[in-house]
Amino acid sequence: MRSSNSEIKIFSCNAHPSLAREIAKELGLKLGASEVGRFSDGEISVRIDDKVRGADVFIIQPTSTPVNEHLMELLIMIDGLRRASAGRITAVIPYYGYARQDRKARARDPISARLVADLIQTAGADRVLTMDLHCAQIQGFFTIPLDHLVGMPLLTKYYLEKYESLDDFVAVSPDLGSVGRTRAFATKLDIPIAIIDKRRPKANVSEVMNIIGNIEGKKVILVDDMIDTAGTITNAANALRDRGATEVMACCTHPVLSGPAIERIEDSVISELLVLNTINLVEEKRTPKIMEISVAAIVADAINRIHEDLSVSKLFD
Repeated sequence: MRSSNSEIKIFSCNAHPSLAREIAKELGLKLGASEVGRFSDGEISVRIDDKVRGADVFIIQPTSTPVNEHLMELLIMIDGLRRASAGRITAVIPYYGYARQDRKARARDPISARLVADLIQTAGADRVLTMDLHCAQIQGFFTIPLDHLVGMPLLTKYYLEKYESLDDFVAVSPDLGSVGRTRAFATKLDIPIAIIDKRRPKANVSEVMNIIGNIEGKKVILVDDMIDTAGTITNAANALRDRGATEVMACCTHPVLSGPAIERIEDSVISELLVLNTINLVEEKRTPKIMEISVAAIVADAINRIHEDLSVSKLFD
């Protein structure tokens, strides 16, 4: 059990050490001494070189690609810290992998998002801090406390500061599932909303069917929580330009950007893709079209509030 005068310890696995260092710096701390490597047969090796007994420990580890490797690193580090008598262990997962497998879409489908939640709890995590879950109901898969940060304030702040006027802008939802997110985004910027109605014939393939709302002669911002293969967002962007949009921008919280995503974005009419650094963007995925904003400050603030037993929701008032 964490004592009232316990200290904060920040640890990182291999998924996003640069973000972990940023968060630690925001808190005026150094990363805890640890090493996450591999044995010769490929098994994960975790060594914790800092004293953690009674400490309030936070592990920074998005479960991004390679998701299974990064998930196992997180689980093993949680187990190591638990066995080292850490006072409280919080898994800080800016990007929660397997979040799209949150329900049975067909007979005999697994619900992998729930399985991952069970694994994290069984490993010994006392609470979870994450950002923009693909499906909000994943919060209910945990029986331990979960704090859910939202990235939208960082995205909207960027546009409010960049443009003197947003009178000729429209926020566009790339599909019906993102309407709520896009409406909240548009409300913050005080701009109208449009919706793309599409049909998806199979996984990772989308087909634009209709655009609901007026986008002719407007600058548009496509809003989504994540971009994976970029098929949906680039098809939507091309359709918007064909229907009269003068400029097409896009933004998302999680830049998964797998497979042909970078090539598709480069070849599309999207002028700028704004993302948050919840996932480590390797050098080959960095292009002039992608603008990245750090989540370090807001995550550090949330960590401090959790440590001090203060309200995390106040961050979004």
